Amino acid sequence: MGTHIGKIVAAAALSLLAAANVAVAQPYPTKPIRMVVPYPPGGSADMLARNLATSMSQDLGQPVVVENRPGAGTALGTREVAAAPGDGYTLMIGTVTSHAMNPALNPKIGYDPVKDFTPIAPVATIPFALVAKNTLPVKSYGELIALSRAKPGTLTYASAGVGTSNHLAGELLQSMTGVKLNHVPYKGSAPALNDLLGGHVDMMFDLVLTATKQVQAHSVRALAVTSAKRSPQMPDVPTFAELGLPAYDVSAWFGIFAPAGVPRDVVAKLEASIHSAMKSPEMKKQLAASGVDPMEGSAADFATLVGADYRKWADVIRDRGLQSTQ
Repeated sequence: MGTHIGKIVAAAALSLLAAANVAVAQPYPTKPIRMVVPYPPGGSADMLARNLATSMSQDLGQPVVVENRPGAGTALGTREVAAAPGDGYTLMIGTVTSHAMNPALNPKIGYDPVKDFTPIAPVATIPFALVAKNTLPVKSYGELIALSRAKPGTLTYASAGVGTSNHLAGELLQSMTGVKLNHVPYKGSAPALNDLLGGHVDMMFDLVLTATKQVQAHSVRALAVTSAKRSPQMPDVPTFAELGLPAYDVSAWFGIFAPAGVPRDVVAKLEASIHSAMKSPEMKKQLAASGVDPMEGSAADFATLVGADYRKWADVIRDRGLQSTQ
């Protein structure tokens, strides 16, 4: 009897071990994946994340669920992802703000943009356009610089807030040219643009995505674009490089990150899934219609970009004497 029970117990143990081995051998992913967006719904990052999530869900065979975690200028959601396990089941769509500008601006932000994350893949980039109100007596970038030198500190430029891309685009311009502008921060790009249209501020670095409509409506005047190449949405508007600032290049880039420590095979699978999504005809059509440029590159390329941009903006912030405690 005892021997019989022993055999049953041994058989049960072997069955459990075999089941465990099968579970271990199951390929990633075996459960839903969370994709955090550190912005409110409706913006460019949210749109990209949701389009990617739809494609990746089909490709990976598990739901990719988008969660909006806005707050503290992207720091809230980014901190949450930094603290999550590096198992590939928590991702985020990060930006130049979350992984280069904010950490450089605030040393106490609560995460290290390089050490606390695994870069998976770059996704897209959107350049800015320097747009001025129609009543400003300038018709070109050269005339704007001349006017700002003649009246230092009097010309105003709006932004979505301290430490945002369109704020630091202006700080970089001042650093590289020596002109003095008066920064006027708002609680988002929409109210900043509204005040520009109302003539309450002189200029703004606005995403080409939204600036194009205002330029086409002759509501504002475009003086330059911040990307290395001219924007297809504004083919007649020169780049800053063409205007004599070859090192001036500011774009709002977007990419997918995971917490630190994600296994290489999981990174490779996620990277392949993202690249597949970005190459789909539907995604290309959506991006082109929105004025968004797709980005190519490996996880290693993306890691290099993040590190370089973090150092770049740290230099600008130090040069301009800026600080934030968000």
